[in-house]
Amino acid sequence: MMDAVIPPVINDPVALARSLFPKRPQTFTDNRVPVMACADNMEFLRGIPDDHFKLVVTSPPYNLGKDYESRTPLDDYLAQQAAVIAECVRTLHPQGSICWQVGNYVSNGEIMPLDTLTYPIFRRLGLKLRNRIIWHFGHGLHCKRRLSGRYETINWWTASDDYTWHLDPIRVPSKYPGKRHFKGPNLGKLSGNPKGKNPTDVWEFPNVKSNHPEKTGHPCQFPVELVERLVLSMTDEGDAVLDPYMGVGSAVIAALMHNRDAYGCDTVQEYVTIAERRVEAWRNGELKTRPMGKPIYNPDLPKGGH
Repeated sequence: MMDAVIPPVINDPVALARSLFPKRPQTFTDNRVPVMACADNMEFLRGIPDDHFKLVVTSPPYNLGKDYESRTPLDDYLAQQAAVIAECVRTLHPQGSICWQVGNYVSNGEIMPLDTLTYPIFRRLGLKLRNRIIWHFGHGLHCKRRLSGRYETINWWTASDDYTWHLDPIRVPSKYPGKRHFKGPNLGKLSGNPKGKNPTDVWEFPNVKSNHPEKTGHPCQFPVELVERLVLSMTDEGDAVLDPYMGVGSAVIAALMHNRDAYGCDTVQEYVTIAERRVEAWRNGELKTRPMGKPIYNPDLPKGGH
């Protein structure tokens, strides 16, 4: 009997992380051109045929009165969200997913988790919740009368039980990559998947603050690497991806990086212009983004672990 081939063990966590993630194309390879517009998302979506998008990924305004939104009564805000969500569902492919990333609505010091408020909207439209993903980040405003918030949620909904899903492209390094079975029929074999482990439903990505390489003038910008994980796991090459609250185009860029068709709209012309410039910079190989799989900066490690 021939000896079993044992996969090599990579002890360097940074090298292992880099080995797991697909290499990003740095320029357009197939002349894909994103569809972006300065437009109301309801008007934008009315021009889209049914069953078009394999993935809708977005972070809508939280009704906090920031520069890019007007604060409205909560019931009115939820009614607006319901209308947009219904149009997203209409344009969603039968095997598609919607990832709705939100935080908290805050009123007089009381927080109201927006994903719990929008949950009934998605359920009434027939979608099924697959994960409530926690996005943890290390920096933000400091609170005085409650604990400082350091997470938001991504609710992953699917149109049916037959949905597109790929785990391998988003695996992360195993905690003990060299661990092997110590008894039984698998004695000596690796006990974990050599490709890495499931990233679980708690994700840690730095939010886009002043020292982040992707920072623009948008106050609440999506990190590209977070959207990449959703694009790679929930779509195939050539599929269409939509962000109906596009901002400065992070979801558009993540889709284009991995050969998907990208659509997005926003009502603020300044942000649309920035998105167009970012896409052009990526087309020319000049866009700075945080690489997938790069470890979180750790001051206790040499060079922060980088």
